[in-house]
Parts: sequence; structure tokens; C-alpha cells
Amino acid sequence: GEDIQKLTKDWKGIKVMIQLRVLNRDAQATLLPTAAAQVIKAMAEPGRDRKKQKNQKHPGNLTMDQIKEIATVTKAKSKAKDFKGAVKEVLGACQSVGGMVEGKSPKDICKLIEKGEIDVKEPQLRHHLLFPLFTLMKKKKKKKKKYSALI
Repeated sequence: GEDIQKLTKDWKGIKVMIQLRVLNRDAQATLLPTAAAQVIKAMAEPGRDRKKQKNQKHPGNLTMDQIKEIATVTKAKSKAKDFKGAVKEVLGACQSVGGMVEGKSPKDICKLIEKGEIDVKEPQLRHHLLFPLFTLMKKKKKKKKKYSALI
């Protein structure tokens, strides 16, 4: 309980996912924030009591650099093939919480990225060193055995 409180102290009023790993009755808690939670935190809004204030929109404004930073963190657990897809996922999260990107709608920014007017390249940060929990494991495919029959 105390470990989770220490982890989530900076995320007051925002839903975040906590991963618990238990080994020999020793529990380790790890914070796994979603893209939407990181967008809300990047907007630097004050904490709120979620029981009293329901369905609140977050009318903040983010820059493309902030969107790219969030995308680098969430890319490891993202379903996107490349960095461009991860940026578009973060823009979708920004749209869902009601935010703007550089004074424009996130949908408009997505359309500009698709047209190629906004160039989205992955920064040279090594996010896999920062977040080792998001490493992906590939499953090995079993080879099918061929049987031949003598007739």
C-alpha cells in the first residue's frame, strides 16, 4: 500500500495502471501510465477529486515536442508499427481528453502528418533503456513435420 502511494503521488487525480509483481510474498509495484494519463499530466493541470468532478474536459494546449516525448515513452507498449503510428495514438488520446496541439485540433494534426506536411521522426533517445518492462518477446513458430507414407 505504501509503495503504491509513493509511486502515484505525482499522478494525483489521474487514473494510472499499477503492475504488481509478487515473488515469494514480496510485492514490487511498477507504474505504467497510459498515453491519456501522460497527456493530462503534460497539460500541467491541478489535481482534482474524481468523486466530486465527473467527466471533466482538459482544455490544455500541448506542443509537438511534448507529443513526441510521450510517444517515445509509450511506443514500447504501443501496437503501432513505427513511430509515426505511436504519435498518432498519442494524438488520439489528446483528442479524447479534449486537448489541443499547438492551437489546432489533434485530428487536423493527424491529417497533416498523413499528407506529409508535418515530419515526424523518432528522437535518438533510447526509451528501451528507460522502460525495461516494455520489452517485447517474440514467440518461436513450431515447424510442421511432413509425413510420407509408403504404399
